[in-house]
Amino acid sequence: MKMVQWKSLVCIDNNHCFDLSKRGYMNLLSGSYRTMYDKRMFESRRAISRSGVYRPFYEAICDRITAEREVEREPTKVMDAGCGEGSHLHNIQQTIEQHTRNPLVAVGMDISKEGIHQAATEYPKAIWCVGDNANSPFADQSFDYLLNILSPANYAEFRRIMTDDGTVIKVIPGIDYLKELRGLLYDGTDKQLYAKDNKTLERFRAHFERVEAESIHYRLPLDKALIEPLIHMTPLSWGIEEERLQDIQGNNIGEITIDLTILFGKKSSRTSSY
Repeated sequence: MKMVQWKSLVCIDNNHCFDLSKRGYMNLLSGSYRTMYDKRMFESRRAISRSGVYRPFYEAICDRITAEREVEREPTKVMDAGCGEGSHLHNIQQTIEQHTRNPLVAVGMDISKEGIHQAATEYPKAIWCVGDNANSPFADQSFDYLLNILSPANYAEFRRIMTDDGTVIKVIPGIDYLKELRGLLYDGTDKQLYAKDNKTLERFRAHFERVEAESIHYRLPLDKALIEPLIHMTPLSWGIEEERLQDIQGNNIGEITIDLTILFGKKSSRTSSY
């Protein structure tokens, strides 16, 4: 697929044109997929994002994009691969547009139809697609930036749909990420701490060169009203009995730690079996 005037998608092979709905939502999957990511999880993620918890991390990504693209006259095309309910892409898009005159085309894709439905309803300025990162419907070299935020990646597809001078921006959790919540959910078990994710970094470096890493680590107060969405926005709560989750929601965490690593990578001529 390629974008035409940002209002339609065209199938290159068959020359079929698909107009976007009024909400900017299109289903580009050939079949149906069931995931564990439900409406409650996506609503919880949106509530946490709107609270400002992730603002410093958004600003770090936006600073990089605006610094690189400020002098460009052509629109900057950004794709969030695995966008969920769209709040990360929305905040990044909004921040970039406040700090640059360069036009921005923002596209979010996720395999969850529920997530894309919520994204299109809440954030109409972007283009939203139900699609699979492992089999992207977009044409070669469609995007200047590929975002992959706390989500599984398919680097072969990312390389294919990013421009030759484009950048992949992948965000992975650090060992302290949400440690207060993990302490409540998994006190005394090996799940209480994140292990350092060396494999993800190795795979990233196998596909991209000129790799840079930026660590984002901070603590901030957490309103008690945000404890419930914090619990339900993450798979950390999966498999835990509802009664125990209710007890945990009665706690006052006080503050939460955000520990993220942002990886920036450019295309490499090397090939890999990853």
